[in-house]
Amino acid sequence: MTIKLLTIGKTDKKELISLIDVYKKRLNHYIKFQFEIIPDIKNTKHLSETEQKQKEGELILKTLLPTDALILLDENGTQFNSVAFSNYLQKHMNSGIKQLVFVIGGPYGFSDAVYKKANGKIALSKMTFSHQMVRLFFIEQLYRGFTILRNEPYHHQ
Repeated sequence: MTIKLLTIGKTDKKELISLIDVYKKRLNHYIKFQFEIIPDIKNTKHLSETEQKQKEGELILKTLLPTDALILLDENGTQFNSVAFSNYLQKHMNSGIKQLVFVIGGPYGFSDAVYKKANGKIALSKMTFSHQMVRLFFIEQLYRGFTILRNEPYHHQ
């Protein structure tokens, strides 16, 4: 199985990019991992929130394969502790899907079309984080999940 993290817009903080790269490299010891960035939409000042979500949604949906399982990182999604998230990952790996795609949307969330296509939603927290920081937090949680599944000492309870 491949896990892909799909995001809208690039990360402009060098420190975050460096830390994301550390966890991307670590993750590749466990699973095939891809990190894909959809460029920001230009001239958003002239778009409503709904129009921006629709344009971003079209770009998100265009990247998906018909067999992909799509999971949205959404504030209204299911919250997991790290052990439960590792079990969630294991369940998907056991299901036989080829690619599990997690998506971090743009500043206004997802379009209705993306919500309809989604196979699930996950919330990292009830708190709001910047979209750039969520990338690091989520990739670290993926790594943590795999260390839990392998009974490695990274995670402590």
